[in-house]
Amino acid sequence: MFLPIVAYGDPILKQVAEDISSDHQNLKELIENMYETMYASHGVGLAAPQIGQSIRIFVIDCSPFEEDEPELSGFKKTFINAEILEEEGEEWLFKEGCLSIPEVREEVSRQPKITIRYFDEDFVEHTETYEGLAARVIQHEYDHIEGILFTDYLSPLRKRMINRRLGDIRDGKITPEYRMRFYKSKKRKR
Repeated sequence: MFLPIVAYGDPILKQVAEDISSDHQNLKELIENMYETMYASHGVGLAAPQIGQSIRIFVIDCSPFEEDEPELSGFKKTFINAEILEEEGEEWLFKEGCLSIPEVREEVSRQPKITIRYFDEDFVEHTETYEGLAARVIQHEYDHIEGILFTDYLSPLRKRMINRRLGDIRDGKITPEYRMRFYKSKKRKR
């Protein structure tokens, strides 16, 4: 089932998500719905806070990057209760986007190599090291479960330059190609 993507401005995107247990209700269905939503929205990653659930789960499929990094062909993974243990290497810039912040892409600096501990969809624990674009996508989605958005990495000047576009997203004045859920604060009427 395709789920609406939570738009920039919703407080859930700024919360640190909670761990889940292996008996989390409808976990398999949730994971399937997250992949379906990610694919329908043309994303390469999706975290649970982006569908309105403040739990530590994200899914990725880096296959669209296989032309740049052939080893990413079929690279599809589910990360539950993830913890990045180490980030290393010289930071590199890459233009990132986010399904919760449509039509905004900005250069973000990240380290190229990570080691992460997580549980897969069967609750088997893994500790693995990733590099390049796979590491970047994982870092981006991991940030979501930590309440961090890629725009948080931008300089104050850059943030001011895109502030109007962010405001339009927050206020629901956009029409992305996929279904979104906009936050309606008690102060602001739409």
